[in-house]
Amino acid sequence: MKYLCLLFLITGCNALYATGIKPTLITGSCPHVVADTDTIIRKQSVSVGVNYGSDALFFGRTSPVKYPFVTGDIIYNSKPGLFVYGSVLKVLGYRPIDEVDIGGGYFYKFSKQFSGAVSYTRFIFNKNANVIKSASSNDINLKNSYDWKFLKTSVITDYLFGKSNDFFVTVTNSKYFETSWSIFDDKDYLSFNPSFNFITGTQNFVQRYSLDHRFQNEVDNIYVHNDPNSARYNRRFKMLNYSFKLPVAYNRPHYTFEASWRYSMPVNVEGALENRRESFFNFTFYYLFY
Repeated sequence: MKYLCLLFLITGCNALYATGIKPTLITGSCPHVVADTDTIIRKQSVSVGVNYGSDALFFGRTSPVKYPFVTGDIIYNSKPGLFVYGSVLKVLGYRPIDEVDIGGGYFYKFSKQFSGAVSYTRFIFNKNANVIKSASSNDINLKNSYDWKFLKTSVITDYLFGKSNDFFVTVTNSKYFETSWSIFDDKDYLSFNPSFNFITGTQNFVQRYSLDHRFQNEVDNIYVHNDPNSARYNRRFKMLNYSFKLPVAYNRPHYTFEASWRYSMPVNVEGALENRRESFFNFTFYYLFY
């Protein structure tokens, strides 16, 4: 049986990259909707979703202040493989809309085992946005996945540019499986997609964020006084984060509810940022029209 969707904020992390999730591209020739898998079967469709996250995670880094958030997104998938999407993000307790993302891309499939997607996302921030992601406003993303049957390996490259330029490579190994039994009737089932990933890259965005938020020096303990040594450290390409993720989804023909837990282990953290190991929780709902 064939299953659906590509996490884009991702994403990604989400392309909601600030949050560690990505809008889900959901297409398919069967009614299964899976919120955290990355196989796409081409079919014209529209999906809408909402998500709650316990903190905003950006390529293995978090802001000094915890930012729980809610997002909403919409994705259109065409039969040839082109897709466009838009999303909004609100950090709870702050201004009405903190971020709007718009983007598009193309899904390709070389074989039953090997598939991928290329996309571009534009991030538009409220001028008072405090999430650490706000130092970057553009992302070019390339994702390739190979299904070995016993697990699926995805290699994701991201080039982010704007006030700061950064390059990331994320490698994820996951294993999707679902129940052979139903919960309430013969049209529902549970699915699981545990994964382990690591992120390598630069972290110039940390330096840019600190310079843009000098007024928060005493509160956030992040201001680095434009230290040249710190800037050189952030330009180095190195390991940034290891994480485990366990998503559990309840699926019906047109919609999915998903709860996920991620345990993040940051490494080589820029000194002033003081990130530590942390658990993240996300709750997601997606509805598919086709």
